[in-house]
Amino acid sequence: MDIYEALYTTRAMRRVKPDPVPMDVQARILDAAVRAPSGGNTQNWRFMLVDDPEVRAALGPLYRASIDQLWETVYKERVESARANPETPEGKSTLAMVASVEFAANHFADYPLFLFAFQRGDTSGGSIYPSVWSAQLAARAEGVGSSLTTVLAFHGNTVPEMLGVPIDDGWKMAGCVPLGYPTGRWGVAKRTPAHEVAYRNSWGTEVGFEINEPLWQPAS
Repeated sequence: MDIYEALYTTRAMRRVKPDPVPMDVQARILDAAVRAPSGGNTQNWRFMLVDDPEVRAALGPLYRASIDQLWETVYKERVESARANPETPEGKSTLAMVASVEFAANHFADYPLFLFAFQRGDTSGGSIYPSVWSAQLAARAEGVGSSLTTVLAFHGNTVPEMLGVPIDDGWKMAGCVPLGYPTGRWGVAKRTPAHEVAYRNSWGTEVGFEINEPLWQPAS
């Protein structure tokens, strides 16, 4: 797969099939993850693949409760505004996101595979999230959809303890990536153009170019 196709089309794919992800595909995803940059090359990370139906079933209600908490806290104002103004571009975008996340919350236990990432001593996330993104790009190359979520942290150490993580040794959960073959099609995500969110040399100074359409497009 062309690298730009992977970069432009790897987005949150939450609607997936229950079909299992083959072991060789899992191996390639995880092997790509551990090739990512790591601060000081410490590689102070650990990963866990979860496909046990009983564990997935136990995670479902926790994720559902986490999303409910998210709507009532961090996203409360944004969601209320979108529901009050559903025809605006921002309202449509937000409500589409809510529908996607709600699907995940209602079907979390049905995801065939989870990739959990853990870190120790990485307070910024700069050493763990590159590896997570590499895993997601590798998944895209394999035709596997993914999405990163961190909301299970609302439950403190409940999930790490459930997974047998040695939290007393300093290991912390950095995120969870549900994985599965998508029910929909890949596409270039709509985003605010780069020139509207980028500057050159000084804050507020124009970057020097405009990009009004994605510079990579799928072959017609």
